[in-house]
Amino acid sequence: MGRKIKKGITAAFLLLPALLICFPVFLILTGSVMDSIELGQYLGPVFGGGEDFIRWKLIPDYPTFEHYGRLLFLTPSFFVLFWNSVKMVGCILAGQLLVGVPAAWAFAAYRVRGSQTLFALYVVLMLLPFQVTMLSSYLVLDRLMLLNTHSAIILPAVFSTFPIFLCYGGFRQVPVQLLEAARIDGAGELRIFLEIGLPLGKSGLLSTMVLGFLEYWNLMEQPLAFLEEKALWPLSLYLPEISWMQAGFALCASFITLIPAAFVFVLGQDYLEQGIIYSGLKE
Repeated sequence: MGRKIKKGITAAFLLLPALLICFPVFLILTGSVMDSIELGQYLGPVFGGGEDFIRWKLIPDYPTFEHYGRLLFLTPSFFVLFWNSVKMVGCILAGQLLVGVPAAWAFAAYRVRGSQTLFALYVVLMLLPFQVTMLSSYLVLDRLMLLNTHSAIILPAVFSTFPIFLCYGGFRQVPVQLLEAARIDGAGELRIFLEIGLPLGKSGLLSTMVLGFLEYWNLMEQPLAFLEEKALWPLSLYLPEISWMQAGFALCASFITLIPAAFVFVLGQDYLEQGIIYSGLKE
């Protein structure tokens, strides 16, 4: 009996922060189906300069899908920015598969002089925030005449060190004896990579894809720095362009923007956890 009570208290203790984290998402969902008049009554004290406290109802008095209809059928700019995000995220992840994954395999499977020093340098570069490298990146992209193009966002992300770091942890779990046995049996290095490295290191690979999608789907600083034309912006820069007078429209756009990220996270949650564990293992 005491054990059940202890488990119940622990579950309640863990459930409370989970509810606090999910509560804003629930507010976005309910606010997106409120009409403009009801939203004005609830948000008026905040944006209207009033002295009253903000009020909110978990269930709207008069639910409406007016904002969804306006966004999906009367706002073509939303879809332009949506497909810009799909294009950039898809190209970045595909590029990281072609560049970062083989590089991580090389660091994990082949031990040559200086490889660990180079990998340590990669880790240091991963820790540098975008603000530190923004000016140098801008100058390089300007010299290459890539500014104000999607390539200015895609190419630097393709050569990011973060996917190499995560995939490296997964590839390090592949037994060295298995690789040696494959070489003795006459398997080539490419075949070893494709038939042994990728299947056994898929946890780190898939966690890299999940984290990469979540990061680049919500990208803001790089597009603001390198893209001048709003027609080239990703969807993450669409919401700041919506004024507070369009609160329902903004809440609706926020919820739709959240759906792909939540869907990818749910599908890759197990692999994400395993990849994070691998990245924290010491050799």
